[in-house]
Amino acid sequence: MQQKTTSGSVTYQKVDDAYFAARGLKRHAGVWLLWALGVGAVISGHFSGWNLGLASGGWGGMLVATILIAIMYLGLTFSLAEMSPAMPHTGGAYSFARTAFGPWGGFLTGLAENVEYVMTAAVIVFFIGTYGAAIVGAPVEMQPLFWVAGYVLFVGLNYLGVEQSLKFSLIITILALLCLLVFYVSAIPHIDFNRWALNIGEGGGLLPEGNGPLFPFGAYGVLAALPFAVWLFLAIEQLPLAAEESVDPKRDMPKGIMLGMFTLMLSAFLVLFLNPSVIGVGSFKLGTSGEPLLDGFRAIYGEGFASALALVAVTGLVASFHAIIFAYGRQIYSLSRAGYFPRALSITHGTRKTPHIAMVVGALLGLAVMLTVWFVQGADQGAKVIGGTLLNMAVFGAMFSYVMQGLTYIQLKRKFPHIDRPYKSPLGNVGAALTVIIALITIYMQLQDPVYVVGVSWVAAWFAVGIVYFALIGRHKLILSPEEEFAMARGEAAYKTS
Repeated sequence: MQQKTTSGSVTYQKVDDAYFAARGLKRHAGVWLLWALGVGAVISGHFSGWNLGLASGGWGGMLVATILIAIMYLGLTFSLAEMSPAMPHTGGAYSFARTAFGPWGGFLTGLAENVEYVMTAAVIVFFIGTYGAAIVGAPVEMQPLFWVAGYVLFVGLNYLGVEQSLKFSLIITILALLCLLVFYVSAIPHIDFNRWALNIGEGGGLLPEGNGPLFPFGAYGVLAALPFAVWLFLAIEQLPLAAEESVDPKRDMPKGIMLGMFTLMLSAFLVLFLNPSVIGVGSFKLGTSGEPLLDGFRAIYGEGFASALALVAVTGLVASFHAIIFAYGRQIYSLSRAGYFPRALSITHGTRKTPHIAMVVGALLGLAVMLTVWFVQGADQGAKVIGGTLLNMAVFGAMFSYVMQGLTYIQLKRKFPHIDRPYKSPLGNVGAALTVIIALITIYMQLQDPVYVVGVSWVAAWFAVGIVYFALIGRHKLILSPEEEFAMARGEAAYKTS
């Protein structure tokens, strides 16, 4: 018989070993597999998505926005590099916030990350659809078939087991980086920065001869480009979700996170400079493109190789899609194991020990949102409206979670100074505070674009449903999972599962 314990406004149930045995994970990831998981989760943002910010801020606006967002992510990743080995639970951000702010703080942070990862997967598979259509010459109406095929294939691959999943992530991430490297090297002899990167005039018009202003939309353009600059780094923060599948999270997690962040910073500034500068491409065209890297390859090598080049360019999208399915699977798994979500979602496969139910449910949820946007907005709206709306939904969830994670870091330093911290952030509370400030500014800017307010409103509805569920049902069904036990003990001890 289960024992119940009341703590504040929530009720915990103490379960037997069989509960955790049905929800076991396997340890396999070292530093480089973690690095690949983090970089792989993000790298698609260097292939598609970031470029939509050129239409909002021009090249100069996008540059400054990228610098600001890079500062935000440095503050975030250094904070995570400190928190994750101190609290090595698969709950990641939810478990950190749970310790700092209690069950409601943990749940709201977990709900925000749930939106982020489920919708990030949706954005990536949307762009896979645009690339896939370009490869086979399919009409735009066929794109939902590519989405379904993508989910089926990569949920299936993640189902095979963490060892196979992480090995594939390493291989495909390296291939994606090699693809970007080939583009960077190929682009250098074919760039004319002033003529093409600066071909947006004041107010957003095309300048056929280029040499336009660095900031065609002024200072406002910098702020408007912030949500799109996020796409160059979004999801690197997923690595703590792999803590219970890491061989030595206290040693490997900080190294994996920071190596991944510095890799992404280098690639982000290279793609921002080179892709719009390629002769025949330009910032104006890329501002509405669903396949910016492919546009660059086409301009360099010609249309004759378009299909082959598209197949190469899609590797980045595949790398991220695979890694994000891993992320949302573990994120749903951890909240379910602790009782915040229905418990059945955290059951893992008997021998493979993968959270297959969580991955399938996350895929179905992502597809449902995509198809709703597709039919409501209209299939003919293209990447700027459909892809941009999905992207902003993911970014909104991410920004809310970053605010909570920055505040969590500060609160943990204040309330729990005794927790063992194998790694300490060199930026400390200043880095966490910058994360909170820049994330809040980004949220504000998302609310200024009427096209994307619709998507943000859907996310708000998602939050409302989740909050009502937790208030009425979830808070009475919590489980003393590892992260909950750690929080209940105020960091004095960690609950161990076999």
